[in-house]
Amino acid sequence: MKKKKYTFCILMCVQDAMKEYLERKERGELAAQKVDFLKHNILRPVNLTVTKDGGLHFGDVVMLVNMGGENGECSALSINADINSLTKIPSPGIQAQCGISAGRGIHPCIRTAFIITSVDGSPEGSTLHFEQSFALKTTSGFARGLYLTSDLQSFQKCAKKSRLQEVNLNDDGCFLSWWKVVQFDPQERIEYEGRPVTANVKVLVIHCKTNQALAVLGDQVLWYFLFFL
Repeated sequence: MKKKKYTFCILMCVQDAMKEYLERKERGELAAQKVDFLKHNILRPVNLTVTKDGGLHFGDVVMLVNMGGENGECSALSINADINSLTKIPSPGIQAQCGISAGRGIHPCIRTAFIITSVDGSPEGSTLHFEQSFALKTTSGFARGLYLTSDLQSFQKCAKKSRLQEVNLNDDGCFLSWWKVVQFDPQERIEYEGRPVTANVKVLVIHCKTNQALAVLGDQVLWYFLFFL
């Protein structure tokens, strides 16, 4: 009699688990479904801005590419999202606060595309100059138009692996999201100050508050603003 009772309880548990599984599958809440959904959306191709005069402008859609060292590989500034970064409110997409990394895939897509955004009232389409403050935003829609931000390093707030200054994506376009471009060669920086920034050349991307350069761990800071020419 006891054996039958235990068997009945086990069958009921299996049936409940199967019912819950099917309900979650129908709602798209299974981990495998979330992974597929994330990949499908974040890797969708994006058209980079076609530069007409060789320069960078506010509103341009660009990629930031690190050329690496002598033996290093190219990598692109990328959204570092996982299934825990997803939200359905008000529409499906990633949510703040979201991580940033350098990915080896340098194909223009939702994950690697950023928009040069004015923070000083410069109109869209106007030229970006060396030492001029600007913000970098992800594309709208699935990537939510989040701002690339950073802050001073502290014992409690720093990058997990390197323990250096943390960089992430937030929905607040405050001073923490302000950056500037400086000439790569330090001997020419004063001469280039105020000049238009050229696309597809080596530059340093400096955080305005902390004066630290955007970098990939272990490599030189060799950033390109990449366009399709």
